[in-house]
Amino acid sequence: MKATGAPQMEPEPLTTEYLLQRIAGGDPEAVQECIGRYGGLVWSLARRFLPNPADAEDAVQDVFIELWRNAATFDPSRSTEPTFIAMVSRRRLIDRKRRSARTPAAAPLADEIAGHPDGVQHQTEINEEAALAANALLELQHDQQRVIRLAVYDGMTHDEIAAETKLPLGTVKTHIRRGLLRIREMLGGGAG
Repeated sequence: MKATGAPQMEPEPLTTEYLLQRIAGGDPEAVQECIGRYGGLVWSLARRFLPNPADAEDAVQDVFIELWRNAATFDPSRSTEPTFIAMVSRRRLIDRKRRSARTPAAAPLADEIAGHPDGVQHQTEINEEAALAANALLELQHDQQRVIRLAVYDGMTHDEIAAETKLPLGTVKTHIRRGLLRIREMLGGGAG
């Protein structure tokens, strides 16, 4: 028998469908709800990784695009939705930070060439070396060319290249290493 007093309310049933599952199912309202619910989390992570507010805004957009693309990979039995979103955000932000660290600054290079006594001659030598390297790249096997282009020209990580090419991660690393060694040999740098 129930105790008397204040009326007992039935608890609201917990929803079993998560926002990411709804996004994966094509629900457009879930996208807006996800931004509203997790935008602050993603923004705070972006600001922690990227001090420039404009870079952080771009990164937040990249994170949400990544979430839309990979919403179907969310498994509530493995992690909570906020944890999954934080993991995707963190991974994307680390990749972005690494990519920007690998991108050389244009100003110092221009200053170096301009300050070089034979600036034009120096630039010509650089262009010739770049052409030789590009020609050596063309001499590699197709898979080696492809992974090196993705790494050098597109700034992709080994994991991203493996996902893009559908090659195993170890194969990607081997192709890059052997390809770069081969280019080095062709340019007269020896086997190392």
